[in-house]
Amino acid sequence: MTLSPRESVTAASDGGLQATRLLTAAHALALTLPAAAPVQLQQYLAALARWNEVHNLTSIDGESASLVGHVFDSLALVAPMARHARGQPLKVLDVGTGAGFPGTVLAIAQPHWTVTAIDSVGKKVAFIRQAAVEAGISNLRPHHARVEDFRADPFDVIVSRAFSSLKTFTEKTRHLKARDGVWLAQKGKRPEDEMAELPQQVEVFHVEPVKVPELQAERCLVWMRGRVG
Repeated sequence: MTLSPRESVTAASDGGLQATRLLTAAHALALTLPAAAPVQLQQYLAALARWNEVHNLTSIDGESASLVGHVFDSLALVAPMARHARGQPLKVLDVGTGAGFPGTVLAIAQPHWTVTAIDSVGKKVAFIRQAAVEAGISNLRPHHARVEDFRADPFDVIVSRAFSSLKTFTEKTRHLKARDGVWLAQKGKRPEDEMAELPQQVEVFHVEPVKVPELQAERCLVWMRGRVG
C-alpha cells in the first residue's frame, strides 16, 4: 500500500508523537530503553493494529490506546524485574500472553533476557511470531500451548498480567519454576482475597504498587515464591 503525501506526513507525525510519549513514559518509570526499542515497539503496535482488524486479538483498539494499555502497562514490570535480576540475564515465562504482553515489551526492553510467551489461542501466537520477526525481536520465543501441558527448562521468573487468580496461576505453572525462581503477577488493586486463597506452599513476599504513565487505574505487582521450611 502506497501512502499519499498527506498520509505520509501524518504517519511520520504520529510515529514521532508515539516515540516521544514512549520515552517520556520510560523516564517516568526510571528506564533506559535500548536504542532500537522505540522503532521495534512502534512496528509491533502497527502490526497489532493490522491484525486486530481481522482477527480480534485484543479489546484495546488503536495504536495510541495500545501504547498505554499494553506497552506502558507492560513497561511498569521492567524496572522491578531488573532489580530482582541484579544484573544477571533472566529466563522469563509470560503466561497467557494474549497479543504478546508483557512478554514482547520485556524482550524489547531487555535484549539480554530470554522471554518465552505462551498462549492457548493459536491465532494470537501466530501473530506474535510474525510480528516479532518483522520487528526483529530475536529473544522472544512464542509457544502455542496450554501452560499446564507445556514442558521446558525451568524459568527464573514466571509472569502474568491477566491470566487468572493467583492460586490458579501458581498451581498451573509450578512445574516450570526454577528452584529459586519466583512468580510475578500484575494486578489492579491489592488482591487480598486471592492472596488468602494461595496454598500453604506458596508465599507472597512483596506487594509492590506501580504507577503506569497515562493510565488512570491502580496497579500492583504481587511477588511470590515457594515457601521455605
